[in-house]
This record gives sequence, C-alpha cells and structure tokens, in this order.
Amino acid sequence: MLRRLVTTALLTAGFTAVMATSAGAAEAPSENEVADALQSDHLYVEESITDEQFPQEERDALAQTAESADSPVYYVLLSDGTFRSQTTLENFMDGVMDEVGDGVYAGFAGSQGYFVESPNLEESAVQEIGTDARAAGNDNQADTLAAIPDAIEAQESGEAASAVFGAVLLGLLALAIAGGGYFLYSSKKKREAQKAKELAEIKQMANEDVVRLGEDVARLDIDLGKVDDATRTDYSNAMDSYDRAKTLLDTIKEPQEIQQVTNALEDGRYSMVATRARMNGEPVPERRQPCFFNPQHGPSQQDVMWAPPGGTSRSVPACASCAQAVLSGHDPDVRMVEVDGQRRPYYDAGPAYAPYAGGYFGMDMMMGMFTGMMMGSMMGSMMGGGMMAGDMGGDMGGGDFGDFGGGDFGGFDF
Repeated sequence: MLRRLVTTALLTAGFTAVMATSAGAAEAPSENEVADALQSDHLYVEESITDEQFPQEERDALAQTAESADSPVYYVLLSDGTFRSQTTLENFMDGVMDEVGDGVYAGFAGSQGYFVESPNLEESAVQEIGTDARAAGNDNQADTLAAIPDAIEAQESGEAASAVFGAVLLGLLALAIAGGGYFLYSSKKKREAQKAKELAEIKQMANEDVVRLGEDVARLDIDLGKVDDATRTDYSNAMDSYDRAKTLLDTIKEPQEIQQVTNALEDGRYSMVATRARMNGEPVPERRQPCFFNPQHGPSQQDVMWAPPGGTSRSVPACASCAQAVLSGHDPDVRMVEVDGQRRPYYDAGPAYAPYAGGYFGMDMMMGMFTGMMMGSMMGSMMGGGMMAGDMGGDMGGGDFGDFGGGDFGGFDF
C-alpha cells in the first residue's frame, strides 16, 4: 500500500519567487521522464521552473544530498497547475514509484503542497519523516527537502532501538518465565519431598500406636462364648477399630489424613478399656479424652494442672499413672517422636503432627484445652490460618505458652 504525507499550507521561505507562475502554465511530465531523472540524479525539476526561481546550486545541493543518503531519497519539484487535483498527483507519483522502486519521495507540487511518499514504508514512518524534516527545515522549502535523509535515519534508528528494546524485553520476559518456572518446579519438588518425609514420620508414629493397640487387645484373651452381649459388643468394637486403623494407615497419602487413623485408635482403645472393665466386673469408665501425655495410655481418669519446664500451668487430662507422676512432682510418661533425628514430645513436633493429635482429641478439644498450649505453627495448620501467634517451640522449651494470641505544512506554488 502506498504511504504518503501531503499538506497544502504555504511555506514562508524558500522558493517563493516561483509562486508567481500562473496556474496551468506547466504541462504535466510523463511518468517515464520523471522516473529517468530520479534514477539518474535523484532529482526532478519541472521544466517551467527557471534557474531564477530555483538556482542551479540549490539543485546540485539537493541532488548531492539525495545521492549520498544511506537510504534511497528522491526529490520531485513541480509547478503550480501541473496537476489539477491531489488525486491526480497521487496517481502520478504511484506510477513513478512503481518504475523507480523503494525509497522516500519528497517534493512540492504548487497548490497541492509539500508531499512525502513511499511505496515500502508504513504510514506512521512516512508521517514521522515528513514532520521531522519540516521541523528541521524551519518551514524553508529547500532546507526541508535537504533534511529528509536525516529524518529517515532518525526514524530508522528509532525503529532499531525499539526492536532492540523489544528483543531485550522479550529476552528478560523469557528469562523471568524460565526462572519462575524453575522456581515453581523447585519449590514443588521441595514441598513434595518435605511432605513425603513428614508422611513417613507420622505414619511410623501412628503405626506404633496401631501395633500397641493390637497387642493390648490381644492380651484380653477373651472367650466370646463366655461373655455377655455388652462385653462382646465392646470387644467387637475394639477389634473393628483396630482393623479400620490398620486399613486407613495403609491407604493414606497426605499427612493430614492421619487424623482418621488416630480417631479410629481412640475409639478402639476406649472399647478395649470398657471390655477389660466388664471382664473384671468393674464399672465401665467414663469416656474421657485420651491421656494428654501419651494417647497410647488410653482414656484419661482426671484433669491435672501441669506445665512444661518454665511454662505456665494448664489443666490437662491424664491417665492414672501420668496423673500420679504429675501430682507427686515427677515427669509423666510423654509420647516422644523423632523429628529430624531428634526425639521430642509429640505436641511439640511441628505442624505435621497436628492431625495426629486432632484425631485423638477432636477439634473441640483443640479449640479448648490446646488453645494457647500447642505450638503456634501446629495450631495454625490445624485451624487453617494460624489462630495462635505465639512461638510455641520456644514456649514449650523454656518460656510461656504462646497465646493466639503532523499539522498542516506545505508548499510553494511554482
């Protein structure tokens, strides 16, 4: 598509003398004639334009400017009246450019004004070249035409800079995407590895509880044919819970699913205690929360005030043995787990162990007794948003428990 800039406003300096030429005084040249001149000298001056109107030295200077330009530049100067309309001029220049080829064509055509055209450049580029040349020529016609090569160079430099900037931007974007992708991939791998490690540790812990319950149930040595229905029911519940815990332990894929296992273990251990009581002719104990210090001990018998070393006393449920130890000033038998090669209390083992405790004690218990007692990160994991603000790792080790805390331009008339 032909790209052009044409304006009709009068330039105030330059070849003003030629304006006196009357309209219609010049006959339109042929396209071949203009094309031949442009291919030879890069300059065509219509015959009716005299040396007085356009001195030879000016012509030679323009021709030299066009020939020395880095990009093809051609000048066409026509008298007023050479073409009757803007459309006629445009059609004429189309034919000339078809014959000469790519480049920037600039000139003046009387009342049709200053024009800049190109068969190969985008319209925006042609507009920019024409406008920049006009500004550099300071509305002087000769200076405006002479400024065309510099305007072309400036436009090409701008495009090159834009292309380089775009390439750099794309490169940076590609690096950012690649880096972001690697970061996400690496982070995902680390999370997966950490989750696999936590799952292995917590499954090992739960497996110990499952084995312990199975051994304790086996010690009942019960003859189902010699017990009443209530005893048989409690024993069946204990066995069913044990089997359910084993099955769940084999199928869990996420650390939080361990809560289902410990929930089954809590139910099974109470049923086992109830079975033993019935077999011994003792009252079935009240169903209470498991022993806080070690859920393997089974249901608690009483609440005791207890504090970790350097911590604040809290009321916690305890089995008979742990309650006696606390009341006599001794250390209770705390359930210890291995975390990163170190043994520590399960309630201070990190967020991965929160579902383990939740299965034994339930969420209501966690919102009550464990509020302000469990490690902050552990409670954050269980409650889904970090309801505790204290650093429970430090609290449990030696401090307090944390609280949840182009304008018109133009020509001269030849």
